[in-house]
Amino acid sequence: MSRARVARRIAAGAAYGGGSIGLLGVAAVGVLLAEVQLAKRSVGGGVAPLPPGAEGLYGRSFGSSDPASAPLRLALLGDSTAAGQGVRRSGQTPGALLASGLAAVAERPVVLRNVALPGARSDDLERQVSLLLATPAGPPDVCVIMIGANDVTHRMPATESVRCLATAVRRLRTAGAEVIVGTCPDLGTIEPVYQPLRWLARRVSRQLAAAQTIVVVEQGGRTVSLGDLLGPEFAANPREMFGVDNFHPSAEGYATASMAMLPTLCAALGVWPDTDRLEPDRHENMLPVAKAAAEAAREAGTEVTGARAPWALLKHRRRRRLPEAAPEAAPSEADAHHP
Repeated sequence: MSRARVARRIAAGAAYGGGSIGLLGVAAVGVLLAEVQLAKRSVGGGVAPLPPGAEGLYGRSFGSSDPASAPLRLALLGDSTAAGQGVRRSGQTPGALLASGLAAVAERPVVLRNVALPGARSDDLERQVSLLLATPAGPPDVCVIMIGANDVTHRMPATESVRCLATAVRRLRTAGAEVIVGTCPDLGTIEPVYQPLRWLARRVSRQLAAAQTIVVVEQGGRTVSLGDLLGPEFAANPREMFGVDNFHPSAEGYATASMAMLPTLCAALGVWPDTDRLEPDRHENMLPVAKAAAEAAREAGTEVTGARAPWALLKHRRRRRLPEAAPEAAPSEADAHHP
């Protein structure tokens, strides 16, 4: 069965209450579990540091008395990848990189809030969304969600996983926030993982990523495929791109991921210089949502955004190099994050 058809089945199961649709057969699961135990002995040779705090105000120099220059509010949700686990400096986290990049492109200050939790699965998104929407300042202007890896490693049913994600996106969109989802990364790129686990992990990760894309687009959000954590650098230079525990990205890895997500983040707010006009020479196209989702899962860094149902735009936006940044001031008390 094609990846597009599998993804559509998972998305349909999530929408209509199905809970038994999985990504692997029983025999494959047995092999996977046996290989996981071997992989655990290799993964985590070092200890990943806890995520450094990066919440605060970025791009303060762009502030002015003009109401149009009021700070944009960016929020990150998801797992350890969204939190920035694996690096030691706040300026190396995805939140800091995206906030500083957004401030530079929009020429406006950006207030960052991060409610991501290391180890989180998609069923934790309900709590994270509630935290964001409970603040007196109201919903963020834009939210970035990075989730899915722990769903795969903890064998969370795919239909339940995408149902939780769809609910989170719907709540945020209803509240008025733009939503960008970095779909499930390709766990087959983790260096200590060997065959057949590597093949199975890649297959499961990409099928989940495609299903995530379908439900996010249907709820009015956009996705960027993280794939092999966004870039051939991971396959070519895994020792450089992964952190000390061989599992979480290094500073260079997070920078690569953030560079791929920034254009979509800015486009959602209408501040990216590129338009949604398709560029055939960049292999951009308008496809049925399921097929676009499958194509995006195959090629890291691909954006999928909804067009006229059931069609979606497949985009490959030009990236910008991101400088390392640090918050310039603490956020206001209303925006402060209290774990």
